[in-house]
Amino acid sequence: MTKFTAQVAAAHKNMAQIIHTTPCQKNTYLSQKFGAKIYLKREDLTPVRSYKLRGAYNFISKAIEEAGEPSEGFVCASAGNHAQGFAYCCAHFGVRGTIFMPVTTPQQKIDKTRAFGGANIEIVLIGDIFDQCYAAALEFAEQKRALMVPPFDHADIVEGQATIAHELMTQLQGKKIDLIIMPVGGGGLAAGVSKYLAQASPNTQILLVEPEGAPSLKSSLKENKRVKLEHIDNFVDGAAVAQIGALNFEMLKHLPQDIVHLVPENRLCATMIEMLNIEGMVLEPAGALSIDILSSLPKETLAGKNVVCVTSGGNFDFERLPEVKEKALKYSGLKKYFILRMPQRPGALKDFLNMLGPDDDIARFEYLKKSARNFGTVLMGIETKDAKNFESLKEKLIEGDFGFQDITDNDLLSSLII
Repeated sequence: MTKFTAQVAAAHKNMAQIIHTTPCQKNTYLSQKFGAKIYLKREDLTPVRSYKLRGAYNFISKAIEEAGEPSEGFVCASAGNHAQGFAYCCAHFGVRGTIFMPVTTPQQKIDKTRAFGGANIEIVLIGDIFDQCYAAALEFAEQKRALMVPPFDHADIVEGQATIAHELMTQLQGKKIDLIIMPVGGGGLAAGVSKYLAQASPNTQILLVEPEGAPSLKSSLKENKRVKLEHIDNFVDGAAVAQIGALNFEMLKHLPQDIVHLVPENRLCATMIEMLNIEGMVLEPAGALSIDILSSLPKETLAGKNVVCVTSGGNFDFERLPEVKEKALKYSGLKKYFILRMPQRPGALKDFLNMLGPDDDIARFEYLKKSARNFGTVLMGIETKDAKNFESLKEKLIEGDFGFQDITDNDLLSSLII
């Protein structure tokens, strides 16, 4: 046993007070679908429904052991899983914690964090974006001498997340782990588990997954230095990080860039809906990343192998379900949006309706411009049961002299009018 694996083993023993070993379940549906033995490491089943509890617990417990509770307690900045793990730990240890959250944080997440922390925490809402919130937390830590608990960029956080790998080695004892797939945000999970397995199971292949709209690790590996992305898509909020942690990149920079795979957000939504409908699993977007990428891997990468997918979290706000379903339908080609040039003559609308097939349904109909003398501009949203139906509809529109533009994949135009 190396020094690092011994430290992780000690951390795991310590955190057994609050975290029971999460299940590593063979999933029959995915195994049959991909011709492999697919195991899901269910981090969505921790007390706070994400792996973030591990790192927060390890950091706070070691800080208390070494120096006691800081005079002004602990502080963190987070709008999601890290805040909930931090709050849970503050309540467990009976220490004071201050959590800075953006003003835009959904009330459901605020309430859940408060429920975990109870009287031991104070929530401060500040700023519109995370960067403003994080800066305020750092200022508070400096002025009040509170100890900052970072979400991913610290050795104790990395060590805590690595306990996942320690559990896997026990749970799959006697079975070779051919491939492990993990999501990447700030890099604490990927760094910790990768280092542990490199020492304890060196033949295990590592595959990392990022959302297409926030490829911080892949971009950094490509440039051979930490890159801060100018713009990110926040949809996969649990993994949408503009810059990977400094320590974490140092631990991961030896990896080839093709080890990191990118997942399009719309396809990820289809996977979330699939797992909800078929397996009854509620996964947040980041929690579904490791499952989604299975569909784009070559068959030989998976065939007959023991594959572990880390489902990192299940904190999904069901108010987002309509958005997830919309993105899933668009990815599957079952929903499209058109800007339609509707002739301003009697019977034109009836002519258009007759072009629709028995499986086509109008989900949205809105006049955008009625002032033109001969034509009116209409925003049309249409759902169907077979993506091929849209080809038939487009042919009928052309034959009927209905001008149209498919704006389904035009992100700029869609964001303005849909």
